Amino acid sequence: MAVPLPSLPSEHRSRLLEGMAHAVARNGYAATTIADIVGEASVSRRTFYEHFEGKAECLVALFEAASHNALKVLRDAIDPAHPWPTQVERALAAYLQAMAANPVLLRTLYIEILGLGPAGLAARRRVNREIAALVLDVVNGADRKGPPLSGQMAMVVVGGINELVLECIEHDRVDRLGDLVAPAAQLVRAVAAEHP
Repeated sequence: MAVPLPSLPSEHRSRLLEGMAHAVARNGYAATTIADIVGEASVSRRTFYEHFEGKAECLVALFEAASHNALKVLRDAIDPAHPWPTQVERALAAYLQAMAANPVLLRTLYIEILGLGPAGLAARRRVNREIAALVLDVVNGADRKGPPLSGQMAMVVVGGINELVLECIEHDRVDRLGDLVAPAAQLVRAVAAEHP
């Protein structure tokens, strides 16, 4: 399973993140050990601890790296030459397609990150804020009528889309993530149109 990761400052760190993805995909987070991670990464335990305090920190780093990859897909799909609703729909289609391409990693990152408690929630919030900021840029940067979308309402959109994705994961329908484009785009349009 190839896990696309952005360029990282260290080859070892990148290998450890890939090792984490492979180990968690095979064993689940709770059963994954440091030995599993370093075995997958072909590095020593010492190298692991040079980069991470423990497996929770490694999972957070994997979550952030994979999320930033997904954000890049979103950003690359935005074309200001089109009306903002078209930009939103195309970006959502690209984003959901990228997530569906690696269902095991998607499940791990959406489900397992929540099991880390405050550290996992904080990582998820950081990523959700970045996605909400992108929604604001697209919707408010467009030539549209009405008041600007607020940061809170952009976060409502992100939360709603996340819940749709989680429902697909829980019902083993990751291969149907593309079906979420229409309702997710409808949510963005409705919130942008109705919010004062």
